[in-house]
Amino acid sequence: MHGPDHHLHEKHLKSSDFLTDVVIGMSDGLTVPFALAAGLSGAVSSNDIVTTAGVAEIVAGSIAMGLGGYLAGMTEKEHYEAELAREYDEVERVPDREKEEIREVFEDYGLSPEAQEMVVNCIASDKDKWVDFMMRFELGLEKPNPNRARNSALTIGISYAIGGLIPLIPYFYLEKPEDGLIYSAIITLFALFVFGFFKSKMTGQQPFIGALKVMSIGAAAAGAAFLVAKLIG
Repeated sequence: MHGPDHHLHEKHLKSSDFLTDVVIGMSDGLTVPFALAAGLSGAVSSNDIVTTAGVAEIVAGSIAMGLGGYLAGMTEKEHYEAELAREYDEVERVPDREKEEIREVFEDYGLSPEAQEMVVNCIASDKDKWVDFMMRFELGLEKPNPNRARNSALTIGISYAIGGLIPLIPYFYLEKPEDGLIYSAIITLFALFVFGFFKSKMTGQQPFIGALKVMSIGAAAAGAAFLVAKLIG
């Protein structure tokens, strides 16, 4: 039976995975379509072109980012399963070496040789628990959520789409790309600041400094795209 700490740990892991995926999707979603729209604003005379290209990029970007998240989740799962099979093989073929590795773990915690032997015998009496122990403490691997790849794909893809729509909103309501760019910049830079603030809080960084960094990156990307489009056009 799992205790309350186990459930809290599982909940924390799932929450951490979700927030990580939101950050990945939202950060690119806010920046890339914003830069694209800014670049097009410097090269075209119709907002229809900006919105059409922007929506097309969001669809393509969401799919690409989602697939990237899915493949990363599948790679994590496959890596865990490969290491799990290897550990089962090693406890069968070289049990003495695996037991010695358990002793080394508990020796680092200051247990006496007698206590180490008692713990080793207890863990080694159940092959599944033995392998689980080795996966966690020797390799530092937690069993991934079986739905991780699917959840990651959806979360990243949707976050990218939500972030990407924010810079495009003004272009749907205004006629000139230059006007759209002004309002898009105001809305998107504010969104990047807020996003950067909460992202920095989550990761334990200075929120205000982190917000300025995220906002600066978005502004630099959009500014560069606009200038290049103007120069080429």
